[in-house]
Amino acid sequence: MLLAGYYFFRGVGLLLLPQLLASSVHPSIVLFVVVYGLDWVATVPPTVALCQEIFGERGTIVFGWVFAGHQIGAAVAAFGAGLVRDQSGSYTLAWVGGAGLCVVAAVLSWFMGSRATRADARTG
Repeated sequence: MLLAGYYFFRGVGLLLLPQLLASSVHPSIVLFVVVYGLDWVATVPPTVALCQEIFGERGTIVFGWVFAGHQIGAAVAAFGAGLVRDQSGSYTLAWVGGAGLCVVAAVLSWFMGSRATRADARTG
């Protein structure tokens, strides 16, 4: 459930980002950077715990693959955002697309948490 909240919050942040960007640095963007960065770091412990819970002793190996996949996804997203910028003249569509992906991640995390809770209730 934590991951669902973090991903949803991240998506909201990405939707707000185009309104915060300006030609000079304002306190609002500094606050955004701090909160958004903490949100990114906050997803690591629940992801590690989830890998450990599902895969047991092999959870650390699985998390390594998750981390590697994350880096590949980040590279593809950065390249895609550059294409969006070149075609449209703005990153706004990239931010909105990223926010949409965060909402998808939040929904999937929510249902995964609900499923795990139901499985615990049956076996507990």
